[in-house]
Amino acid sequence: MARAPFEIAGHSVAPGTSARVDLPVSTLPDHTPVHLSVEVFHGKRAGPTFFVSAAVHGDEVIGVEIVRRLLRAPQLKSLRGTLLVVPVVNSFGFLNRSRYLPDRRDLNRCFPGSPSGSLAARLAHIFMTEVVLRCQSGIDLHSAAIHRTNLPQVRISPSDPVTRGMAMVFGAPVVLTSPLRDGSLRAVAAEAGTPVLLYEAGEGLRFDEMAVRAGLAGILRVMHAQDMLPRKGIAPARRLPNVCSSSSWLRAPVGGLLRTFRAEGETVEKGDILATVSDPFGEVEEDIVAPNPGILIGRAILPVVNEGDAVFHLAKLLPRAVTDTVEELVEQLIADPLFDEDEII
Repeated sequence: MARAPFEIAGHSVAPGTSARVDLPVSTLPDHTPVHLSVEVFHGKRAGPTFFVSAAVHGDEVIGVEIVRRLLRAPQLKSLRGTLLVVPVVNSFGFLNRSRYLPDRRDLNRCFPGSPSGSLAARLAHIFMTEVVLRCQSGIDLHSAAIHRTNLPQVRISPSDPVTRGMAMVFGAPVVLTSPLRDGSLRAVAAEAGTPVLLYEAGEGLRFDEMAVRAGLAGILRVMHAQDMLPRKGIAPARRLPNVCSSSSWLRAPVGGLLRTFRAEGETVEKGDILATVSDPFGEVEEDIVAPNPGILIGRAILPVVNEGDAVFHLAKLLPRAVTDTVEELVEQLIADPLFDEDEII
């Protein structure tokens, strides 16, 4: 029996075809229309409905490049089920090279939104109702804020076995737990029964080839694990990801010029010197020292820092013996959660 067409916002996408659907969002003050553009791939054979989204924060452009490559992936010709892809959720921020919307609202604190609320609430409502809640699961792509960079990592809720399984299949170097924040896409989607995996990598307003490749490969692996894509052309992860149980930001002890000696992805031991902050005259120098062993999962990019600026994000690694036991892993992660990306300011 042939599959029924996929219906979205009055458009019908036949099995075995794809279509771009522009969902009206708003009109700019100069009368330019703004849309939420969704690429719909509707496979000939039945399977899950899955979404991939990018640029919920408008300056996080790495996800847009990952999506661009995903849309050209040859594996999609053999798709089972339905894939909904949104390259740019927050068009307003994307055009302004800004994390926020024009009213300075953070879209990722405005879900589930409202059809009659603020601009952010209206955009959140359209994205939730037309894309997210139509799917069984999805992946949302992010990067660090501007002037910081993140090691490729996926973030999960420790009590959710679905996203935990997706994270292990994705194959990013690091898996972290991150609290569900009120108004965030992950929190609202999880409450509605749609697990969302969060991918973090690279720097705001910059491309990073390793981060892009890791993101694309991870998405294809997750889709294969859900029986949406064949194995051919999808490289398996080379190693199990590092699972981290807690993290802390190491901050500049004084203001000055920052010289970093270690990079994201490096493992460090207690007492290792990670960077030095010097005054412009070279008379005063203060070291930033690792307070405990771990892996550097993020760092500042700018060489000029103020006292108290977040410089390194250091995460504690769980032993492999612990990560092999799911119950122990969940118990540890709940007891010792990691910092959310927004908690570093």
